[in-house]
Amino acid sequence: MKTRSMILVAMFAAITAVMAQISIPIPVSPVPITMQVFAVSLAAGILGAKLGSISMGIYNLLGIIGVPVFAQGKAGLMVIFGPTGGYLWSYVIAAYVIGRLMENKDGKSSYANTLLAMVAGMLIIYLCGTVQLAYVMKLNLTQALIFGVGWFLPFDAVKLFLAAGVSHSVRKALIASGYIVQET
Repeated sequence: MKTRSMILVAMFAAITAVMAQISIPIPVSPVPITMQVFAVSLAAGILGAKLGSISMGIYNLLGIIGVPVFAQGKAGLMVIFGPTGGYLWSYVIAAYVIGRLMENKDGKSSYANTLLAMVAGMLIIYLCGTVQLAYVMKLNLTQALIFGVGWFLPFDAVKLFLAAGVSHSVRKALIASGYIVQET
């Protein structure tokens, strides 16, 4: 991996850690509203599948080893195995899928394609997060969907529209300048 790729990967892991601290607790749910989805979408949308998923893996590893990078300054393996852990580990998968969907052979992507890729990533995050939330909290599917998805849909929709706009423009500029290589 080139030095500039390592810098970009580290930068997006750090951005995700900062965005996790923008956290609004919801009294009826163990899952707070954060800006992590925005950061995951940006990382994948800008860096692509490989580097985006590596940046989310590093973010998770930092939290697992005790660096307080998760929402509300939390850290540790117990967070990954707790009610919100499914969301956290799904970031690696979601970033890969978003990036893979964005990378195309002709090097041209549209805002709409970027947004659709991010919606697919969001569905992965919701699926993994809701399943683990239901399992850990012993909730039925309806309860898990209310606590793990229902509160977040309007906020996440706005985050995805913003992330798609920013990442589409920034990715094109980084590819044109040679800072990242378009995967095919």
